[in-house]
Amino acid sequence: MKLKTTIIALAVAALPGFALAQTPAPAPTPSDKAGARVDQRQANQQKRIDAGVKSGELNQKEAARLQKGQDRVQKMEDKARADGKIDKKEARRIEHAQDNQSKKIAREKHDKQKAK
Repeated sequence: MKLKTTIIALAVAALPGFALAQTPAPAPTPSDKAGARVDQRQANQQKRIDAGVKSGELNQKEAARLQKGQDRVQKMEDKARADGKIDKKEARRIEHAQDNQSKKIAREKHDKQKAK
């Protein structure tokens, strides 16, 4: 009888652990979505710079200047994320900087200068 009681007590004690293991992950908050969008855009713009260097559309000086701009935007993102989330105002500000950076990338890739 003691064995049966002990087994039942252990099973009941283990139930909360099983319940916690089955809880779904929390739904992403708007700030998580904004942060993911910012990250994806940063990656895309970095790929555009790398492709421009590889194809010869960007020379080393242009690429260095564009990389410096990408680093500045990344610092903005890191500063905004320091409190654990990116709010809407911070996201708009970062996206505006990314818009400017995107225009610079396009302008430099399509100018007359080519890598030697």
